[in-house]
Amino acid sequence: MKIVRYFLISILVLGSLFATAYFIKTNSKSIKTYETESPFITSIERKTVVTGKVIPEDEVEIKPQVSGILDKIFVEEGDIVKAGDLLAKVQIVPDESSLNSAQGRVNNAKIVLANARLDFERNQKLYAKEIISQRDFESSELGFKQAQQELKIAKSNLQIIKEGSVGGARTANTNIRATIAGTVLEIPIEEGDQVTESNTFNNGTTIASVADLNKMIFEGEVDEAEVGKLYIDMPLQVNLGAIQGRAFEAKLKFISPKGNEDQGAVKFTIEGDVYLEDVFVRAGYSANASIILERKDSILALPESVIQFDRKSEEPYVEIKNKDGSFERSEIETGISDGINVEILSGVDKGDEIKVWNKTEPKKLGEDDEDN
Repeated sequence: MKIVRYFLISILVLGSLFATAYFIKTNSKSIKTYETESPFITSIERKTVVTGKVIPEDEVEIKPQVSGILDKIFVEEGDIVKAGDLLAKVQIVPDESSLNSAQGRVNNAKIVLANARLDFERNQKLYAKEIISQRDFESSELGFKQAQQELKIAKSNLQIIKEGSVGGARTANTNIRATIAGTVLEIPIEEGDQVTESNTFNNGTTIASVADLNKMIFEGEVDEAEVGKLYIDMPLQVNLGAIQGRAFEAKLKFISPKGNEDQGAVKFTIEGDVYLEDVFVRAGYSANASIILERKDSILALPESVIQFDRKSEEPYVEIKNKDGSFERSEIETGISDGINVEILSGVDKGDEIKVWNKTEPKKLGEDDEDN
């Protein structure tokens, strides 16, 4: 009997020890809690960034008034010029066919004039002797004067073909001058190159490009989804790739009424006046313009990281912490967002604690104490 009693007592003791150990082990596990975020009052801006470049507002291509060979260039790229300054000179190279034709008209006009002179002188003597009428004499006189005028015109045409102009206008036509004050941006041709005059049927050869670098504009393209939110005189902030750490104020001056399709997306060209102050900017610098499309101040907001979306309805919601530590789902209505914070229109209050659901490792109770 004593053996049985000892055996039972041993079983009870071992059972008690096992139960105690299991209870201690179970309760020694760290209790997990989730980090929370509370709504806060802030300001949110929704921006878009437009990629483009800075170019002169006024850029003029200087073209010749006559065709020929570029004889001399008097300026270099980067030179500052005034309106009327001499840029280059063109040497006329007449077309052989046109030259021969013009020379033939001159020779023919000389023959006609010689014949008209003989006729006039003969009729002048006859009229003095009253052999012919005054009408016949005046007719021969008119023919003589017309022949003189035809020879003059033929000679002028020949001179134009040879020299590009008549009389004192020769120098004006062969000398290429700046039409505006500014900086010479580009000289796309070299001395000895053939140039073509600018006229109604031909754009002509560009001798030089001149622009005022003190008046620069930003030019870029905006997506069709955002162009409806833009308006004239809207403020821009322009950042230049070549000038780090400095932003320039600008004002929107033009929104294209027609879009251009680019790889399936429709974009609209915009332009804005850039205020450069005392900074020298070269034409064609790459630039980004930051545009505030929408702004709200003193609004209730949450980090976008705490917002969850229903898998079926895709409606946004958050999980609000209850007094007992559990979390309760609450549907919310959102407003403006800047990609980091989002406006909360309804569904939570300022004092609520919102579960941060996307943390990979929930924080354990007492973890802060261990770190300290």
